[in-house]
Formats: sequence, C-alpha cells, structure tokens
Amino acid sequence: MLNNEPISYFLFPSNLHVSKEETNILTILGSCIAVCIWDPITQIGGMNHYMLPLWNGKGLASPKYGNIAIKRLIEKLENQGVKRTNMQAKVFGGGEVLETESNSFIIGKRNAAIAFEMLSEYKIPVMSSNTEGKLGRKIIFNTKTGKVKLHYINQTNGKK
Repeated sequence: MLNNEPISYFLFPSNLHVSKEETNILTILGSCIAVCIWDPITQIGGMNHYMLPLWNGKGLASPKYGNIAIKRLIEKLENQGVKRTNMQAKVFGGGEVLETESNSFIIGKRNAAIAFEMLSEYKIPVMSSNTEGKLGRKIIFNTKTGKVKLHYINQTNGKK
C-alpha cells in the first residue's frame, strides 16, 4: 500500500472476496447483484457478485447464484471471526439494462429479491441499497469503513 492507500481488488461475476485488510473492492453491475457485508466492530468486510437468483440443484453450487453467493459470503466472514449479529449489509445492482421485447425474465428484479429475502432470513440488516432501474452501476466497497461509492453507467456511452 503506497501512501496508506487501501489495496484495490476487482471482483468478477460469480465471485466473492473477503478481507481483513482495508481493501477497496470494485465491480461493475448490470442485472447482477453485489451484496456487501461489513462488521463495524472488527472492520472486516466482503462482497459477492452474482448473476442469477437461484441454483437449481444441478451441476456445481456456484456463487454465480444468489442463494449460494450470499451463504458463502456469510460463511467466509464468520471464518474470519465476524459474528453474524454484528453484520450489516448493503445491496446494489439488479438493473434491467438490456432492452427486450418481453420482460418475462426480469432477472435484475429477481436477483434483488433473493438478496433481501436471504439477508432477512439470516437476520442481517440492510443499511442501504440501490437496486433495479435501467442503468448499470460501478461500485467501490471499502472493507474497513463499510462505505460504498456508487456511479451510474449510461449504457449508450459508458459514462456517468
């Protein structure tokens, strides 16, 4: 870390990252969801980035799916000494960024719904969220402070 700058980590879809060291986790979201979970006591945090809401039980139980990604993120945080009772969450993404003839898929909305449902089941409060809509998002989550910087992405030119 130069000049006391946090480590930077780019989080790809279907992955998650937890860090005890101060890290800025960056990801880009369309219909995908990123759940950021942070413990203000230990100042340990992590984020996942999933593409689809539910694993159907076939093939690998991958963090590509919300129900797997959220469970694994919580488990990884607990393995680092974070108590579930201290966890706080923030939820981002779930935009319907692709124009389609039919809105039958509504993946973004379904992705967001599974995040809120599972966090409620785990009794982890959602401190803030920014989901759905028509724009993509770039987020940067600081694992030490729990703060998230959000920038909207305009699909026509890739700029805010």
